[in-house]
Amino acid sequence: MIFLVVGTQEPFDRLVSAMDEWAATSGYTDIFGQIADSSYLPKNFSYARFMDPETFNEKFKTASLIVAHAGMGTILQALQLAKPIVVLPRLYKYHETRNDHQVSTAKSLEKLGFVHAVYSGEELIETLNKRDTLQTAPPIGPAASETLLMFIQDFLNSCKK
Repeated sequence: MIFLVVGTQEPFDRLVSAMDEWAATSGYTDIFGQIADSSYLPKNFSYARFMDPETFNEKFKTASLIVAHAGMGTILQALQLAKPIVVLPRLYKYHETRNDHQVSTAKSLEKLGFVHAVYSGEELIETLNKRDTLQTAPPIGPAASETLLMFIQDFLNSCKK
C-alpha cells in the first residue's frame, strides 16, 4: 500500500491531485491518503482528512511506500520505520506555505540519501512509475546519535569561553 501524507496544518491540493492522476492512469489503487483540508478530493483512492494517531501509525507501518509533503515529522517517521519516502515540497509561489523551507529540506535530505525528492506532479508520476526501484535509507533511531549530542555539547562549551 502507498500511504499519501500531507500533514495536518495546510491543504496540499497539488500533491493530492497528482497522486489521484497517477492512480487513474496507472490503475494502481492500493493507496490511502491523509489529505487534511484539501479541497481536491481523490476519485481513485481511499482517504481520510485526519486520523487518530493509532490509525495513522498503523497505515504508516503497513505501507510499502510513503508519498508526502517535505515535513520533518513525516520524514523522520519514515526513516525510523525504514520506509522509502518520496517528497514533494510545498511551494511558496502556489501559496502552499509561508516560505520555501520544504524545498531546502528536500534538497538537503535527498543529497544525504534519506528521501526521493520531486518538484512537480510530472516528476512525482515518473517516480511512482519506477517505485519498485526506490531505495530505502537505513533506519534511524528514535533519539539523536551520540555523535550529534557530543558535537552540540562541545559547541555549547565553546560558547561559554
